[in-house]
Amino acid sequence: MDRMIYTALSGAKQSLAQQSVASNNMANVSTTGFRAQLSAFRALPVRDEAGEGVSTRVATVMTTPGTKLDAGELRTTGRGLDVAIDGAGWLAVGREDGSEAYTRDGGLQLDDFGMLVTGSGRPVHGEDGNPLVIPPGSRVEIAADGTVSALGLGDPPATIAEVGRIKLVDPDPVSLARGEDGLFALAANAEGEPQAAPLSEAVRLVSGALEASNVSAVDAMMAMITNARRFELNMKAISTADDNANRANALLGPSNG
Repeated sequence: MDRMIYTALSGAKQSLAQQSVASNNMANVSTTGFRAQLSAFRALPVRDEAGEGVSTRVATVMTTPGTKLDAGELRTTGRGLDVAIDGAGWLAVGREDGSEAYTRDGGLQLDDFGMLVTGSGRPVHGEDGNPLVIPPGSRVEIAADGTVSALGLGDPPATIAEVGRIKLVDPDPVSLARGEDGLFALAANAEGEPQAAPLSEAVRLVSGALEASNVSAVDAMMAMITNARRFELNMKAISTADDNANRANALLGPSNG
């Protein structure tokens, strides 16, 4: 009976892990620029200390093969600090440790120091890798190539200064990995140092628009229901195996006579 219990327990554990992925996708169905996380199951033979496989033991393992990178729907907002990437590409931002990461969240804003940041507070990098700072009392205009201009408040507004240019990148999707903060980054080099993608002249922005999450609410809900039912099925199998073992012990146990 332990074979049945082990197999069912393995499946139940991974169903919970996959449920967390589906739940996270569902929670971010309305998050600007969010990319759905993908997951799948695979069978993994159990190996002993010598590395030999055990033919009667197979574990279920959840894998995370990557991220759904399909573009989300573009929604017009008319807000000057809102930008959406037209097609492939990413905005470069800074992490708390100072390394560079990438996002599709174009809901930009100015912090208390005039720094251009994302909705989560990450500073937006210029093409030189430094944060972009807007002169106080000015209005911001962002061009399709990422050029940020500070405009006066007159009518028509005069350009006070060209602040810089947002760093737009388009690295190979295979080289990107999602971090726990939801941002994407390149893998570290052989010395363990973080890497930065080069500026891409091909990436273009749409000003006054935001990109919606590419999560399908229907698909995420169906995945959550499927995972819940799969978990219940595995727990039922464990309960059945335990009941069968108890009955067998009662029948084969020592006689009282």
